[in-house]
Amino acid sequence: MSYDIKHQPNEQRFSTAVELELCLLDYTLSGNVMTITHTEVPPPVEGRGIASALVKAALDYAREQGWKVRPACSYADAWMRRHHDYENLRAS
Repeated sequence: MSYDIKHQPNEQRFSTAVELELCLLDYTLSGNVMTITHTEVPPPVEGRGIASALVKAALDYAREQGWKVRPACSYADAWMRRHHDYENLRAS
């Protein structure tokens, strides 16, 4: 399933609404390193791949910008470990 994910650069956030529930990924940016700080999917819409879609959108955007990524959020870290084609984005 695909979700209408919006990037809100001023808020340093990627978000989507599913069944009126706000799902989000927050990040900070320092130089060319995006640190993913938080991913949140409310319980009523969990288990649908929404968090995965948010992380993928953030990582795809980071790749387009030439940024590295520091996954401080445990979900984003686990996601990157499972998707080896994104490991090259990991900040050292």
